[in-house]
Amino acid sequence: MTQKDTALTLDPEFEQRKQKAAIVYDRLFENFGLPDWPTQPALDELINTILSQNTNDRNRDLAFENLRCRFPTWEEVRDAPTEDVIDCIRPAGLGNQKGPRIQTVLRRVTEETGGLDLAFLKNWEPQRVRDWLTGFNGVGLKTASIVMVFSLGLPAFPVDTHIYRVSGRLGLRPQKMTADQAHDYLGALFPPETYRTGHINLILLGRRICFARNPNCPACFLRDVCDYYRAIQPANENS
Repeated sequence: MTQKDTALTLDPEFEQRKQKAAIVYDRLFENFGLPDWPTQPALDELINTILSQNTNDRNRDLAFENLRCRFPTWEEVRDAPTEDVIDCIRPAGLGNQKGPRIQTVLRRVTEETGGLDLAFLKNWEPQRVRDWLTGFNGVGLKTASIVMVFSLGLPAFPVDTHIYRVSGRLGLRPQKMTADQAHDYLGALFPPETYRTGHINLILLGRRICFARNPNCPACFLRDVCDYYRAIQPANENS
């Protein structure tokens, strides 16, 4: 057992949360099923996720489509004038940051691997893959984890804003835990074979029911195991 695993299991509520996680996963699956989620090559996913930072899905997709229409290959994106890349990805916002960042990633991948295909990462140990991906400027745990679980088939539990909010309300993690800490904590709660489906269905819960403002608790099928709902019950009863 690693030092990280020991720290997780020393949490006095860890086992209770693990039991709750199993209930949450089963309920989500019963209500949302096996989600249909697109799979992209690892490098496409990496660039797409960089574009997704601080924007919505629609603007991210538009920026990605603009980039690929203008530059059909990643080699062309890598070698293009930075101003042209920035112009393509403008819909995603922060183009002056994301454009140079994308090109730097592409150049470094080329320098370290001799090409622009990340399929070789499937043969690495997951921790080594995560360390390598997060070594790029602007690539954090969420981005690396998304690439790992969706494109490489490696165990990782990405935590975005929806999952961080929902896991806190349900009581699947300590309230003061950071989003970065939650990646490993939630990964320890759920079995690796459930990561992909669990991740997507928790996002769907956040998008469809457990909104950031005014969560639709009456419509939620997890009320009986939700710490947030339990806490607001007296207010509901008195209203």
